[in-house]
Formats: sequence, C-alpha cells, structure tokens
Amino acid sequence: MQPLSSAYHYYIDSFRGFRREVWLLAAITFINRAGSMVIPFLSLYLISSEGYSLEQVGWVMSCFGLGSVLGSWLGGKLTDKLGYYAVMVASLVSGGVAFILLQYVHGLLPFCAGIFILSLLMDASRPAIFVALRSYAKPENRTRGVTLIRLAINLGFSFGPAIGGFLIATAGYGGLFWVDGITCIAAATLMLVTLPSKAPVTDVGPARTAPDRSPYTDGPYLLFLLSMVLISVPFLQYFSTIPIFYSAVHGLSEQWIGILLGANGMLIFLMEMPLIKYCEDKAIDRFRIMRFSVLLIALSFVVLNVFPMLAFLWVGMAFMTVGEMLNFPFMNRFAYDRSDHGPPGAYMALFTISWSVAHIFGHTLGLNLIAQFGYEITWWFFAGLLIFAVGLLYLTERAVKWETKAT
Repeated sequence: MQPLSSAYHYYIDSFRGFRREVWLLAAITFINRAGSMVIPFLSLYLISSEGYSLEQVGWVMSCFGLGSVLGSWLGGKLTDKLGYYAVMVASLVSGGVAFILLQYVHGLLPFCAGIFILSLLMDASRPAIFVALRSYAKPENRTRGVTLIRLAINLGFSFGPAIGGFLIATAGYGGLFWVDGITCIAAATLMLVTLPSKAPVTDVGPARTAPDRSPYTDGPYLLFLLSMVLISVPFLQYFSTIPIFYSAVHGLSEQWIGILLGANGMLIFLMEMPLIKYCEDKAIDRFRIMRFSVLLIALSFVVLNVFPMLAFLWVGMAFMTVGEMLNFPFMNRFAYDRSDHGPPGAYMALFTISWSVAHIFGHTLGLNLIAQFGYEITWWFFAGLLIFAVGLLYLTERAVKWETKAT
C-alpha cells in the first residue's frame, strides 16, 4: 500500500502552487474542449455524410489550416493591442456561432469557405490563451501551467470523441455542431462571470536583456518553429487520416474510434502532470526530453506497420500519447522563455501559427499520400519526417548554446 500512497501524494503534489486564475482558465478550457466533437470526426463526416473524396477532404482541411494561420496571426496582433481577455471572449462567442451555422453549409467551395472562417475565429484565441497563462501563472510554474491547460484540453477531449461517437450512432452528425457551438458560448460566459480581466501583478520571468527583439529575427526560435511544424504534421494524422485507417483497414465503428481517441485524453489526465513534475524535479535536460518524445511519436507509426493487428492500435496510441505528453509542455515552455525578450503576443502567435501551418499541409499531405501509395508507405514517410525533426531539435539546442556563449 505504501507505493500506492506515495504515488497518490506525488500526483496530488503535482497540482499544487497554481493561482486561482490558472484553475479558472483550465475550467474554461475544459468546458470548451468537452464539446469539441466536430473536428475529430470531420474527415469521416465529409466522406460518409457529404460524399467527399479523400482529396476533397484534404482541401477542406487545408482551408482549416489557412484560417488557423490567419486567425493565430490576427489573434497575436490583437492580443498585444487589446489584451488577451477581449480576444478570448470574442473568439469563443463568434466561433460558437460559426460551429452551429457550419452544419447548414454544403458543397465543396462553400464548406471550404465556412471551415476557413470557423478556424480563423476559433484560433484567434490561441495566442491569447498562452499570454493569459503567462500572466496568471508564476514563472516557476509555467511548464506545469501549460500542462494543466493541456490536461483540461485532453480531459475534455476524452469526453468529446466518446460522446460524439455515441451521438453519431444515435442521432447522426447534426447534433455535434450544436453541442460544439453551445459549449464555446458557455465557456465565454463562464469566463465573463468568474475570470478577472486583469492578472495579478507578478514577475513575468527573467530580466529582458533585449526587450525589442522580434520573433521574426530570432534565429534559434525560427529553427525551433520549423521542427514544430515537422512534428505537428505527423501528429495531426491522429485527427484526420488515422481515424479513416481505423475504419477502412481495421473495421472500427465511429463509437470505437471515439473510445480509442478518448483513451489518449484519459491517459494524459492520469499521467501527464506527475510525469512533467518528475522531469522537472530530476532537472532532465529539456532538449533531451523533446528529442526522446519525438522518437516515441515516430515509433507509434512504426507499430502500425510492423504489427498490423487490432491490439497494436492501442500500443501505437500509447506511444503517441506518451510522446505527446513529454513534447508539447516543454515545446511551449521554450516558446515562453523566448517571449521574455520580445512582444509575447507576437512570439506566441508564431508558435501557434507553426501548428496552423501543419494543418495546411498535414491533412492534405496525409490524405493524398494514402490515395497514391497506401497506408503503409504513408506511415513510414511520417516516421522518417519525425526522425528529421529530431535532428532539427539538436541543431536548435546547439544554436541556443552558441547564443548563450556569445552573450
């Protein structure tokens, strides 16, 4: 019983030290993400309900990415000018309305326009959320603060796909759009009622030695963002091509696909916070963690090819989930640390834009590779891309060390 008791206390301790505002931000994020049912099933919806081909689905997802790029850039600009609070509220309300209206849009070009507008409105809040967390969290809690927000996202995501799969099986796809829209508006309402518009006065980090540095001229940061894109492109396959793979190759129903995707969120809920605390307590090098995490994500694709059995879908999901848990909090922390020396909205906008750029190319690339070469070659390709990203992270580390020596 002693090991179980120690593990329990360690888990609880990993959640200590956060301000009330950070917990409220996490609650708002959870409500928003608990209703996120449309996007994980979007590719299946377009194929089974709207009759789109794989290539057409790819174009829709590219428009999603383009809207995300513009929304992230615009959100960063507005955050630096108007503040994170107004940007987040406006994004949640307008995005909720857009989700509800999207179900009535039909035809390839209108739907591409609709998904572009939706992602623009929704992703305008991404830089604002990062800047809000940067303001609310103590500097020493930034990595765990990011992890707490991710925990809320993934806990919501563990409910969303599972409930979404059930709704599809019982009531069709239409209900998903309503639930997604209503939860966005509910999250904005909770924010207005509970979260103060001004953060407590706090030290934001180390002294700014170069306060006017632009992220567009920050060489190590740009190299880091390139690696982020190359990591995100394969990772996004778990939200577009891999659900199709589960259905077409392994015969899983939407409900079982939702359960499998929901397992990702549940594992993150149970393991990520203590895992990040352990890495920080042991002072493990951040770049070493990031490189190892990318190798785990690559291994998740290798498993799908080497062991083409139903049980190993869970193994692949486990590898991807552990890689995700180790990767994204420390990637976020690196971006936060760089933003201490320049405009935070612009820095975090570029960080979110790298994710959006992956949306532009990632879904289309995966769908077209599958259409031309099949699943096996596609999974090998993405594993190779992740190995290349490991090399870029190594170069980023060398660039940061050279920069430190030069100063």
